[in-house]
Amino acid sequence: MSKTWTESELKNISESLEGKAPEEAIRWAVENFETKELSLACSLGAEDVVLVDMLVKIKPDARIFYLDTDLLFKETHEVLEKIKERYGVAPERYGAKRSLAEMEQEFGPELWKKAPDKCCDIRKMVPLAEALSNLRCWITGIRRDQAPTRANAPVVSWDAKFGLVKVNPLVKWTSKDVWDYITKNNVPYCTLHDKNFPSIGCEPCTRPVAPGEDPRAGRWAGFQKTECGLHK
Repeated sequence: MSKTWTESELKNISESLEGKAPEEAIRWAVENFETKELSLACSLGAEDVVLVDMLVKIKPDARIFYLDTDLLFKETHEVLEKIKERYGVAPERYGAKRSLAEMEQEFGPELWKKAPDKCCDIRKMVPLAEALSNLRCWITGIRRDQAPTRANAPVVSWDAKFGLVKVNPLVKWTSKDVWDYITKNNVPYCTLHDKNFPSIGCEPCTRPVAPGEDPRAGRWAGFQKTECGLHK
């Protein structure tokens, strides 16, 4: 088993990685956690396909998982297949224990329209907790400029909510940095990004973003909600 890190140690590690290439943060995670203890949470958005490319180049047998809410766009499933084919990886699927029909029977139709937090809890948060339950470190694709809620995200920290180390290699990157990397490395990406979807979630809760809008304005439009809870 890898060593147990204190919050103070993680703060120092984070500061030492600040401003360095994202690959350095990934390499730190790979070198300090066993394969079974570490996984990349892949939403299949632009940031996360970049991380897949980086991670597999550093550790070809690295673990990757994704959350299937049963409400993902077909384009999201399409890029998942492209990722599998390109990198020879098999991302682990985690999904809700209740089907959409069972959820409708209990809460009525289209819960996401009436109580999006409840829907996210059932279809995302509970599966995420299961995915993280046997890990000691997870890697995510959040960036500081994505939303005010992410503005102070460190490179490495203790995730008190889930009880493990969290690594955010791309925190200092801009959207341009992400797309420059995708172009340069010919990384497969979700084609919805070409249709004004900078942030992609479930199909009923995601719309295109108009020019000048916040990149996450297309998520849960009409609700005072910008996060599903994964990164609070």
